Amino acid sequence: MAEPVGHGGSPVTANVLRNRTFELGTEERILLESARSETLDFPAGQVVVPQGMPVGVSTLLVDGFMTRYVDARDGRRHLVAVHLPGDFVDLHAYVLKHLDHDVGALTNITVAIFPHEALERIQLAHPVLNKRLWFLTMLDAAMHRQWIYRLASLTAVQRVAHFICEMNARLMAIGASDGIRFTLPMTQTDIGEVCGLTNVHVNRVLRELREQQLCTVRSSNVEIHDLQKLAALGIFQPDYLYLNRPTADRALGKPLQSGHAGGQGLPRF
Repeated sequence: MAEPVGHGGSPVTANVLRNRTFELGTEERILLESARSETLDFPAGQVVVPQGMPVGVSTLLVDGFMTRYVDARDGRRHLVAVHLPGDFVDLHAYVLKHLDHDVGALTNITVAIFPHEALERIQLAHPVLNKRLWFLTMLDAAMHRQWIYRLASLTAVQRVAHFICEMNARLMAIGASDGIRFTLPMTQTDIGEVCGLTNVHVNRVLRELREQQLCTVRSSNVEIHDLQKLAALGIFQPDYLYLNRPTADRALGKPLQSGHAGGQGLPRF
């Protein structure tokens, strides 16, 4: 299997915390790379980490899309997270040792595997990198809170607008969206699971967004026509994504301020 790479021929960790408030330094990235044991490919639809199975490794998504989902006893599935390249999809398994949900491949994927023994060595010997990994789990928690808010407090059209803005922002952070167009390999059923809507209702909402000239979703392609208005409709604020300021501004459709560049002025802890 060919060695997967990140953007611009970078290592498989290239998208980890890319354009976030806290980024990986060169030394931290090298240390994290050294903890990787192997890379694996999985086809779309494959369950990668089954619910309840003992887990001794954590998985970093290198290429493709993954989801976390819960299967109800009546056979219904509910998506509870969508993962993009640079996400550790089960870093919390380092502590929990098994998951209360499934993690699966939404598309064909490449993942990097990190044994928990190697993560244990990082925790004990490299406190700065350990805090970066801790930050990743806190970032997951922040997104979960926002998903609960979206389901509980927003209307159907607001939920879908908010979700599209979130995916645009997250993909923008890893260079997979230009702020106008991006690929979202999710069916209307998938979007409905995320937003708590039926397939028919999602279809109606997407038509409304298109007719309002806010965005168009066709197959797996999204085109945003007015990002500022779409974000306002979805009451979307990217604070919970902990993006660096230039990326956060772009996620709201604001012009890039002169003198700002991604990665500048980042706090360290």
